Amino acid sequence: MTKAREVFAALAVAAGFSALIASSALAEDSSAEATYRDIEATLGSVPGFFKQFPESGIAGAWAEFKGVQLNPKTELDGKTKELLGLAVAAQIPCQYCIYFHTVAAKANGATDEEIREAVAMSATVRHWSTVLNGMQVDYPQFKQEIDTVMAAAKAKSQ
Repeated sequence: MTKAREVFAALAVAAGFSALIASSALAEDSSAEATYRDIEATLGSVPGFFKQFPESGIAGAWAEFKGVQLNPKTELDGKTKELLGLAVAAQIPCQYCIYFHTVAAKANGATDEEIREAVAMSATVRHWSTVLNGMQVDYPQFKQEIDTVMAAAKAKSQ
């Protein structure tokens, strides 16, 4: 194939790909309004942060949010999910996420003590992660030692 034909073929592929993306974006844009309607039906309103998300991706973002975080049929209950969210948010740190997950955890039955414990646990994990990584602890040895400790704990509990 000559160089000119290679360039032409590449352009044709790119043009076809661009058309595919454009048609996909149009389909996604038209689903943005349907997504906003579902958000409103689910939450009672459409919070501004959802409207600020790119319309081309809002359907997927909402599906993830609704399918994991708001889904009562997952393996983790709502309180556990929100306490995990709070622990992560405290470490990022994200004041928006901290506020949301604290309020959502309380709405799912978390006590003030459980909220404090989730934040303290995240701090403990962060502390030991800093120690282990900073001191470059040998990972295979670490795994072996943890397995030994867990086996001893299991033996004691039987």
